[in-house]
This record gives sequence, C-alpha cells and structure tokens, in this order.
Amino acid sequence: MGNELQCTVRFGKQVSQGKALLETSELIFRGNFRLKILFSAMKSVDAVDGELRVQAPEGLAVFEIGESAVKWREKILHPKSRIEKLGVKRDARVSVLGDFDDDFIRELAGLTDNLCTVAIGNDAEHIFFSAPSRKELSTVSKHAKKLKGSVALWVVYPKGQKEITENDVIGAGRKSGLKDVKVVGFSSTHTALKFVIPMEDR
Repeated sequence: MGNELQCTVRFGKQVSQGKALLETSELIFRGNFRLKILFSAMKSVDAVDGELRVQAPEGLAVFEIGESAVKWREKILHPKSRIEKLGVKRDARVSVLGDFDDDFIRELAGLTDNLCTVAIGNDAEHIFFSAPSRKELSTVSKHAKKLKGSVALWVVYPKGQKEITENDVIGAGRKSGLKDVKVVGFSSTHTALKFVIPMEDR
C-alpha cells in the first residue's frame, strides 16, 4: 500500500537498485545507500523520460521510475492536505479517540461541527483511534463492533517503532473481522491505516 516502487537511483557517483517511497512530506530511498529528501528542501523537481530528477541540497538524485515520474512530480509539487488524503468531507461525522496533536483537531473542527472527542458517535462516518503501542490495539475489536456499513476506522500509530509495527496494526484489525484498505502518511512521525467491514459482511 502507499506510494512505493522498486527502482534504480543515481546520486552523484552512486548507483543502486532499491525501494523508493513517496511519503507525506519527504522522498525516501533505501538501497545500497539511503536518501531522505524533504519536499521543503528540494530546489527543483522534474520528470524527464521516465526519470524523476530531484535537486537536493546535497546534489542531484535521479529516480528511474518510468511513467510514475510525472505522477510523483505532481504529488511533490502539489501535495494533498492531510484531510484530503484521509477522505474526510465537509460536515462529516467524525469521532476521535486518544491523544492527537492540536493541529489535527483544529483541521477537523474547521471542517465539521459533528466532531466527538470523548466516545464513538452512533452516526460516525470516520473514527480515528490513536495507538501509541501494541497495548492499545487490544481495544480495536471493541471499536470494530461500532462500525456499520462503510464507516472507516483509522488506526494512527508511530512510524519506525518496535513497540508497534504495521503488522501489529494489520493483525489487530483483521482479527477483529475488518479489512485494511488504505494507508496514509498522517504526519512526519505517524501513519494512519484505514479499516472497514468487508463488503460481504455488510
């Protein structure tokens, strides 16, 4: 899930095959060498003949990603807002459980008056649940029982932590009878994974 591709990258005299990941606010490459280029630090971004050419502070990085080069260039130059990525529409009914940054709460409050931060509303369309560690995942099954129809349960968890991994989150959702359908870079430190009731069970 998400924006990731196997490709070859040239950076200075270095050339390597590996995995390129287009995150919310940065471009990452993991191969024989590693790159992490913040969108805000990019001096220029071009798509030429199937190559995404990124001028970083340390030099030019060339990602050979074929037809995806143009799409990635547009996503870097015109990134969607967090709310757009999460698919929360104006006046949507939203419930938030756990600790979230003030910016996210303000974003939601600016979008809808139907925001509940103390429990899951009976008519919620989106439920955001903060899981800083595996311990919190034990309540996913309880939250899953509140879902109806196409209601989404978003589990938001820290990136790159041993205390909780993507596999832990996916496992908790599936064990609760849910299907993982989308992953979004929630912030520079957190990931949001979307679960829904499988179509055949609605």
